[in-house]
Formats: sequence, structure tokens, C-alpha cells
Amino acid sequence: MVGLIYSPPIVFLIFVVIFLASSKVFSLYSHHNAQRDRGLDAYACGQRNVQHYINPNYSQFFPFAFFFTIMHVLALVIATAPYEALLLPIIYIASGILAMVIIFKN
Repeated sequence: MVGLIYSPPIVFLIFVVIFLASSKVFSLYSHHNAQRDRGLDAYACGQRNVQHYINPNYSQFFPFAFFFTIMHVLALVIATAPYEALLLPIIYIASGILAMVIIFKN
């Protein structure tokens, strides 16, 4: 019986019940807006009805993010690869070098 309580579906249901109960309790303390009709309007950076909203350009950020993602995955694969599976880290290193060449070529 105790093992059944620790099964993933039961634990999930327990957390859902805890979440719903805490949501109900905390909603009693939340601020209730008198203007409910504007409650779901767009809200950007503290301003309503933004006419000239600036959409940031992440094109310069992408190569750096891709570089650090590739390096972290390479470090993780190399550090956790078993000694018997030496081919997998070598393949990952080769693909990482190829990805770095592609990034820095542009």
C-alpha cells in the first residue's frame, strides 16, 4: 500500500490537489480589479496600448547561445561517456568542431 502512494500518477495527483488548494487560498488574497473588461488586454513593459513597441533582434545573440549550447553538450557527453564507448565522444567532438566552423564562417 505504501509503494502505491509513491507511484508517479498518485504523486502527480497529490501535487495537483496541493496546487489547486493553494491557488484557491492565495486567490483570496489577490487584488480584484474593478475594471474586469480590461483584465486581458495586452500589457507591455508597464504600458497599455503600446503603439511603437520595439521587438528586439536576437540575430547577434544566436551564435553565442549556439556556441555555449554546443560546448556544454560536448562537455557533458565527454565527461559522462563510458570508456568502452570511445567512438561516441569522438563523433560528438567532430560534430562540435563542424558546428563551430559553420558558426564562425558566417
